[in-house]
Amino acid sequence: MNQYEIRADYNKDSIVVYQAFNSAIAKVAAETNRFQRPFSMHRMTWIKPSFLWLMARSQWAQKSGQEHILAIRISRKHWEEALSQAILTSPEKHVYPKKGEWESLFEQAKVHVQWDPEYSIRGNKLNHRSLQVGISRHLIREYVEEWVIDIEDITPLVRKIHSHLRNGKVKHAQKLLPTEKVYPTPTHIKKALGMS
Repeated sequence: MNQYEIRADYNKDSIVVYQAFNSAIAKVAAETNRFQRPFSMHRMTWIKPSFLWLMARSQWAQKSGQEHILAIRISRKHWEEALSQAILTSPEKHVYPKKGEWESLFEQAKVHVQWDPEYSIRGNKLNHRSLQVGISRHLIREYVEEWVIDIEDITPLVRKIHSHLRNGKVKHAQKLLPTEKVYPTPTHIKKALGMS
């Protein structure tokens, strides 16, 4: 397995990303199929295509302020447009070889990306990486109004999987996980994200 690869639930036209929110934001978003107040349009929001990465970070929706997990289906067209203008959150020399290049690009970036360790269903760090994508306040309205196709509150599913894990029924839990496969990332985006 490649250390840097995007794994996701996707089809021909769309890809699912996940976010964790408090009940006030999640309830409105799921009911109206749209992000609106109290969701903030003035701060960066991070989307993640890996379900298990978010489960580890949100402690299976038990962390304060992250009690609801939303599965957000967005268009692949916008997903790839975002990645094509993304800047890594660290100055990797194989991506930004020129002195001062990263600093200049990062300061102006509308999209930030970072690679974090992926997690197993038991919460152990794995050798391969998972991608986080930060949508800046300069692009967030476009994310809300143009990218999003569907918003689903999958917190009941999260609780069911977590319950199986607590009861030692790992195989039962695994059967309920969203299906994720390697995303066919275009070559020019792979280079920009340090994947090749």
